[in-house]
Amino acid sequence: MADLHELTALALWQELQSGRISPRELTEHYLDRIERLNPSIGAFVTVDREAALARAEEVAERVPHTAPLWGLPSGDKDLWQRAGAPAGFGSRALAGFVADTSDEIVQTLDAAGTVSLGRTAAPEFGLPSYTESLANPPARNPWDLALGAGGSSGGAAAAVAGGLLPFAPGSDGGGSVRIPAAACGLVGIKPSRGLVPAGSGLESLGGLVVAGPLARTTADAALLLDGMIAQHNGRIDHHYTLRAPYDDDGPFLGTAVRGEGRFQLGVMTTSAWDDAYDITVSPEAHAALDAAVAAFSAMGHGMEETALAPDPTYAPAFRTLWQAGAASIPVEGEQLDLLEPLTSWLVRRGRELTARELAEALRALTAYERSFIAQLSGFDAVLTPALALTPRPVGWYDQEDGERNFAQQVQYTPFTSMVNVTGLPAIVLPIAQTEDGLPMGVQLIGRPGGERTLLSLAAQLERRVRWSERRPPVW
Repeated sequence: MADLHELTALALWQELQSGRISPRELTEHYLDRIERLNPSIGAFVTVDREAALARAEEVAERVPHTAPLWGLPSGDKDLWQRAGAPAGFGSRALAGFVADTSDEIVQTLDAAGTVSLGRTAAPEFGLPSYTESLANPPARNPWDLALGAGGSSGGAAAAVAGGLLPFAPGSDGGGSVRIPAAACGLVGIKPSRGLVPAGSGLESLGGLVVAGPLARTTADAALLLDGMIAQHNGRIDHHYTLRAPYDDDGPFLGTAVRGEGRFQLGVMTTSAWDDAYDITVSPEAHAALDAAVAAFSAMGHGMEETALAPDPTYAPAFRTLWQAGAASIPVEGEQLDLLEPLTSWLVRRGRELTARELAEALRALTAYERSFIAQLSGFDAVLTPALALTPRPVGWYDQEDGERNFAQQVQYTPFTSMVNVTGLPAIVLPIAQTEDGLPMGVQLIGRPGGERTLLSLAAQLERRVRWSERRPPVW
C-alpha cells in the first residue's frame, strides 16, 4: 500500500470501513507528518497529540461506523471554539483564551466522526486574504515555502496541500476557502448560503460567511461537504426557514463521482471591483482560464463570453460591510493596542459608521445580488479566474497602511467576494501550473443551490486534467 497520506480521503475512508487500518493508526500517521513538516509549513498553530489519539480511540469505540467521516483526521480552524481548547483567533489580543463551549461547526464535524488533530492557522479574526499574523508563524505554501498559503483558511489549505491532513474544513466570507485553495492547488467549495446549517451565512452580517471544504480531489471535497451538512435520521438538521436544496437527490459525493451532464457555461474576466480598483489579470491567470475553456469545450459544453455590467455601488458598500463586521470584534481597552494595523484600521472605521451608512450598504448589496443573478441567469455556471495573480510572497502585503493593504487584497482576489454577497455556490479547481510549477486555478460560479452542477463539471475536468497526481516539493 502507498503511504497513507498519498491516498485520497475517500480511499482512506474505505480503508477505515474495511478495518484494514484503524482510526488510531491513521491519526498517528498524520501526527508524525505534522511533527516533521509543520515547523516549516506553519499549517497548525496548536497540535495536541494526546487529545487526538484519545479522540481516535473514542471514535473507534463509541461513534457508529455509519458516521459519514468516521475516523478521518481533520482540524479546527483557529476561528472556531472547541470546549477546553485554546482559541486564539489568530490574534495576540486573545492569547491564552480557552473556550468554554464548542461552536456548532465543531460539534457537527465531531458527530460526523472526524478526529481533530489541532487548530489550523488563520489570520487575525479571519479578516485578510492571507495567513500571516503576528501571533503565529505564517502559513506557507507547500509548493514554494517563500510564498503564502492564502487566507483566511490558509492553515487548512497548507495542511492538505502538504499532506498533513486528507482534507480540511474552512470558512469563506469573501473568498477564504477559495483563495487558499487556488494558491495551494486544491479544490475548494463555497456552498450556497443556507446549505450548511452550522455555517449557513444567515447569522453573519450581510450573509457573507459560510463553511466549506478544501481537498485534493472533487470527490474528497464532496465527501467533506456531505459530512458538514448535519443529518439526523436521514434528514438535514436545518435551523432556518431558508435553505439550499440537498436531500432530494442524496449526498453530493455521488454527483462528484459520476460527473455527468452537458452544460452552458459563461466565461468572464470582469469583477465587481473593476470600477474602484485597477484590476490586472496576470498572463498566468489568463492561461489557466484558457486551459479550462479548451477542456470544457472539448467535452462538449457550450461556452460563451460574458461580462458584468459596471456597478459603482459595490466597492464602497462592501468596504462598509467589512468594516462593520470588524467593529463587533470583542476587543476593548488595552487589548486594542495588541491588534495588527489592518485589524485596527477596520475596527476603528467600523465603529465610526452610523446605522444609516450600514443600512445603505446592505441595501446596495442586496440590489447587487439581484442584478448579478439576473445577468448570469442564462448560464448553468460561469467560469472566471480563481485569482488575478500568482500566489503572493510571504510579506508582500503592506502591514502598516490599511487602505493600501485592502487594495492589494482586492487586486489579488477580485473574483471571490461577489459570490459571498450573492449567496451563490462556487468551486475553485487547480487546472494549471506556471512554468515554475506553481498552481493556478479557475472558479466556477453556480446558480442558487447549484452545487450538483458545479461538482459534475469539476469531476469531468478532473478526469481530464488529473490534478490529484501532482505533488508539491515538501512531499
